[in-house]
Amino acid sequence: MHEFSMALEVISLAQREAEKNSANAIQEITIEVGDLSGVEADAFESALGLLVNDSILENASINIIRTPGIGRCNACAVDFEMNHRMATCPKCECFPSEISGGQEFRVVSMMVE
Repeated sequence: MHEFSMALEVISLAQREAEKNSANAIQEITIEVGDLSGVEADAFESALGLLVNDSILENASINIIRTPGIGRCNACAVDFEMNHRMATCPKCECFPSEISGGQEFRVVSMMVE
């Protein structure tokens, strides 16, 4: 379960950013987790919830934004939402020739005090 180590890295990143900005606490953090990122959003959120005690994020509001994958079918020129990598075009059932979005895993913003 790499979500645990990802949660630890987010806490570490938050700590470093707080120190750089001479902040005592982080009020809010927003994290984007794409459906095709390889990170299970629910498991990551649970791991983060367990690990924030006694950390810079202990009292922070934690927002997790889930983003779907978007596939492009060149066979029929359809863009479609993908919730897993093996999703096929709903119109012609071809695999996507391009995937745009849904592969992100990033801290989008932090509000410090």
